[in-house]
Amino acid sequence: MENNIFGKTNVEVSKLGLGLAQVGFQLGNKDYQIAEKILNTALDNGINFLDTAAMYLDSESIVGNAVGHRREEYFLATKAGTGRTTSPDSEWTYKKMKDSVENSLVDLKTEIIDLVQLHSCETHLLEQGDVIRALQDCKLEGKIKFMGYSGDNEAADWAVKSNLFDTLQTSYSIADQRARTKNILSEAKKRNLGIITKRPIGNAALLGVKNHFNNETHEHFGSAYDEYFDRVISMTKEIDINLEEVDTIEMSMAFALARDEINVIIIGSKNISHVQENLNYMKKNLDSYKNLINLYENVYEKLDNNWRQLT
Repeated sequence: MENNIFGKTNVEVSKLGLGLAQVGFQLGNKDYQIAEKILNTALDNGINFLDTAAMYLDSESIVGNAVGHRREEYFLATKAGTGRTTSPDSEWTYKKMKDSVENSLVDLKTEIIDLVQLHSCETHLLEQGDVIRALQDCKLEGKIKFMGYSGDNEAADWAVKSNLFDTLQTSYSIADQRARTKNILSEAKKRNLGIITKRPIGNAALLGVKNHFNNETHEHFGSAYDEYFDRVISMTKEIDINLEEVDTIEMSMAFALARDEINVIIIGSKNISHVQENLNYMKKNLDSYKNLINLYENVYEKLDNNWRQLT
């Protein structure tokens, strides 16, 4: 597994991180043994970046129970907040952010969390400052090492330019390139933020398009899939490409990994075989996709009709 320096944190993190939303939402404690195997397999194979959140149901407690005894082996990132931009302001208070960190410490079975990120709150809440001050105080109290913002669009841009955060987590994939076209990634790199990409395979939208052309069904996770699918099918129709000759997941990973601004891409799964497949992709030379990456970047810019990042 290749590593990157994670921006101003100066920590070495694996280029592939493990996202733990599906472990919380789809496995949970009822399928704890599967979740435990996923986490330990990831660590055993060089993944040292775990990304969870307080709102991912059982996810944090699963991490604590499954790999808490291996705490020195991984960089631990979680999130405070609802993860929804539609949440009322009453869900975003100083006390709720502080309480979230305290609860996370207990569930994760750790004395300090490497990174706590505000989870998709809107720009006006960032501007008010209470939620940021909560993380700043946790940092001063030695409960967290670094503070970050996880989100998209105008709020992500504000967070980057505020110079108040150590890291940014934002969407980037073939289907969702706004972080590049609106210079969010380049601004974050200029300020030496650690940059995490969520949804780098775009909910497997490219695989969905391939299956669509073959009149096959496609299982997906997340409400964003339909719009991602629509975007990718529009782009693919503009490109001279035979998807039968392309490993679509490998191509999707290569697309995100090609951006030198990005330090770590996070991919989650409820299936151990998918985790092992992603690990195998990381051993391959993904440079062979450079031409296709350029084609999808160019056609995105051509067709972009104010395509916003999907949270």
